[in-house]
Parts: sequence; C-alpha cells; structure tokens
Amino acid sequence: IKAAYKTLDIISFFTVKGEETKSWPIRKGAPAIEAAGKVHSDIQRGFIRAEVIGSDDLQKAGSVHSAKQAGTLQVAQKDYTVKDGDLIHFRFNV
Repeated sequence: IKAAYKTLDIISFFTVKGEETKSWPIRKGAPAIEAAGKVHSDIQRGFIRAEVIGSDDLQKAGSVHSAKQAGTLQVAQKDYTVKDGDLIHFRFNV
C-alpha cells in the first residue's frame, strides 16, 4: 500500500469523531479545502477553518487532548497544504 501511495503521489490525513478515527487518501500537495471535500461536500462548501495537529506532535503528546494543551494545534485556512499524517478537525457552517 505504501508503494502504491508513493507511486500515485497520495498521502493520508485523519479525522476523529468520538471513538472513531478515519483515514482519508488525498493527493500530495492538496489544500485543506480539498481535504474537507473528501470527508463531505457540505464541509467543503461551508468551510470556515481547519484545526490541525501534525502526526509528529500527536505522537509526542500521546493524545489529542495533550497535544492541544501543549499548544501544537494549528488553526489553518483553506489554502493550508495538508501533510501526510495530519489529524484535521474541520469547522464549517452550511
């Protein structure tokens, strides 16, 4: 799978809702607004901002809550370039 993703220039980002974590494939270099559309077209249409925690920061912190307390949460606009392993919480209004 890793070789196919590399060949196709695809990365993954993650979303969390309650106890459920999902991985979403997206082309490398895609902006946050495009990532929002992968999750749901309404999120893309009503995009306000993305709250992003990088995978390295999350791994160091040990949990989403600890990463937020450590100040590693980044507020990103629609032109933010999604990085492989980012955990993204989309804020939107439709």
